[in-house]
Amino acid sequence: MSDTLPRIFFNEVVTRDGFQIEPQFVPTDAKVALVDELSRCGYAKIEVTSFTSAKAIPMLRDAEEVMGRIARVTGVEYAVLVPNVRGAERALESRADELNLVMSTSETHNLANLRMPREKSFASLADVIALVGKRAAVNVSLSTCFGCPMEGDVPQDEVLRWAHRFAEQGVRGLTICDTTGMGHPAQVARMAQALRERFGGLQLTFHFHNTRGMGLANVLAAVQAGITRFDGSLGGLGGCPYAPGASGNICSEDAIHMLQAMGYDTGVDLSRLLPAARRLPELVGHPVPGQVAKAGRSADLHPVPPGVDELRRSFA
Repeated sequence: MSDTLPRIFFNEVVTRDGFQIEPQFVPTDAKVALVDELSRCGYAKIEVTSFTSAKAIPMLRDAEEVMGRIARVTGVEYAVLVPNVRGAERALESRADELNLVMSTSETHNLANLRMPREKSFASLADVIALVGKRAAVNVSLSTCFGCPMEGDVPQDEVLRWAHRFAEQGVRGLTICDTTGMGHPAQVARMAQALRERFGGLQLTFHFHNTRGMGLANVLAAVQAGITRFDGSLGGLGGCPYAPGASGNICSEDAIHMLQAMGYDTGVDLSRLLPAARRLPELVGHPVPGQVAKAGRSADLHPVPPGVDELRRSFA
């Protein structure tokens, strides 16, 4: 790798963001085994599960058991999503390294997704931040930063306003989410520059969806604008229920493969990660969007077709 290229860090979200909308419950044993496998692949962070009510997200009703059984690897942070103080209390008991809090920068999306206005969400999350104190890191994920499917454009200044309010609360990091895949590379570059100028001291992560096929282009635009942390989901699983036709999050192995092919160090061992990606369709019971697991890495060579060597000699 060139010394001039920055290290890129990936947060794997498949067992939380990916599994939470699956129609069939993924068994606890399978979740634990997958997290353990991902832990050995070189990820910087894994968002393992969500401490929400079992009624709200039944697919993650085994959060305590999963967190209690995973084999934690030194150097990997284990994050969980929490919606409120009760979820934070459960997460702290589970020894989560980071608590990820979520609200939307779009009022309509926040009402649809979280059933409350943004100001009420902010007050609730401020209570969580106060409760956590120094016992764990806190990250806030801001949804619909690149557009809302119900309101349309979300002004960049509105995103920066909410980012500033949470920065004042003392959070460690902010994740800027293209929740419904409406962003494009030029918009991403502008957002990345503005955030780095104002919040360069925070851990900034970008979270893209591939709803309109621009996921990897947006990753590249963000990298070129100086962003070094990204969420990704194995196989491209996940998605938002308010984005009709959504294909899911950016595919971790596809994004990692792209950046490594360009010379970036992601810390992730694709030779370990791809077998996990190839087993994912059997685990969830349907095909997944990821491409590299199907086609192989661009550096993987294939046997020469029969007759080619003979043709080569005939033209020598």
